[in-house]
Amino acid sequence: MVSARRTSLEFREKIARMRLIRSENIGPVTFRELLLRYGSAVDALKALPGLARRGGRKGPLRIATEQQIEQELISVERAGAMVLHIGTKEYPVPLANIEDAPPVLFALGHLHLLERTCIAIVGGRNASIGGHMLAKQFAGAFGAAGLVTVSGMARGIDASAHEGSLKFGTIAVLAGGVDVLFPPENATLYEQIQAQGLVISEAVMGMRPQGRHFPRRNRIISGLSRSVVLIEAKRKSGSLITARYAADQGRTVYAVPGSPQDPRSMGCNDLIRDGATLVQDPEDVLQEWSDGEQGLLFEPEYSTPQPPLIASDDDIAKARAFLNSSLSVTPVHLDEVVRLSGLFPAALRAALIELELAGIVLRHPGERFSRKP
Repeated sequence: MVSARRTSLEFREKIARMRLIRSENIGPVTFRELLLRYGSAVDALKALPGLARRGGRKGPLRIATEQQIEQELISVERAGAMVLHIGTKEYPVPLANIEDAPPVLFALGHLHLLERTCIAIVGGRNASIGGHMLAKQFAGAFGAAGLVTVSGMARGIDASAHEGSLKFGTIAVLAGGVDVLFPPENATLYEQIQAQGLVISEAVMGMRPQGRHFPRRNRIISGLSRSVVLIEAKRKSGSLITARYAADQGRTVYAVPGSPQDPRSMGCNDLIRDGATLVQDPEDVLQEWSDGEQGLLFEPEYSTPQPPLIASDDDIAKARAFLNSSLSVTPVHLDEVVRLSGLFPAALRAALIELELAGIVLRHPGERFSRKP
């Protein structure tokens, strides 16, 4: 998480933050670590070329320009969208606390929905009639209880979950830009959610969604939500990716069981076997929430980030040398690197950023790293 205070950012810092996340080899986690290390995106941008050179980069690092960001903001304004920066009062608190929270979100619709408690409903695209009915039933009951339903606006269970919660408040998380309709058959639903709910995405305006964008979209669905409910998720379904993210983020995963002879329910049945909570109707979820610590009025707080430890240049150089000689194309957790190297974690983190900016090291979810093939 970037900041423990929900603040107003100066315009110059907002532009710098957008430049930083749009620059080469910088993802959400690297963005966060650079902000913690340098205190602002303005200062982090100044440091980027030197960091990349120390990591072994030969050519210049591609850093987004102010002109590029200004053009992007023009597109945002034309679409009538809003920009949400992590750490500001508009940015949703639960999402800000996940490891790889998007530094910037774009939104169309009613921002106040982000202040309410959210629950996700996801499932398969090839849903049965019964699955559609269940999704609407769950979403309607959650909405009547004061919850906001979050989903991905895909065909199938997602679309029915949005339809069932429209009048109460629903949030659609897109894999492409908020101004890009996908899939086309959800055109009416897309317009309704803009009018009555909220559409959000981390993707730049105008971006058409591609396959690799959907898993990243799914971490936002679970990150916004206190729990995730799966209905008719088959094995190898994208909904199971959402469930994995939810578990990693400390969210409760609920699954509606189905016939063992129906492939559309195999993923849900597997989740229940592996420890997800079995639910058959929305009251099962609402009752557990009211009985446990995860009540409807629960409001997560920002955790105060610890200031980063500063490593010496010599220690960073040792860490860089160790990483260059020891990392392979197989991802390894940072804790294992610390154990094997005997080096300070602060030095290793600093060296990993340099090597990442140089394009030598790849960062994977869960603080795992590998050498770029």
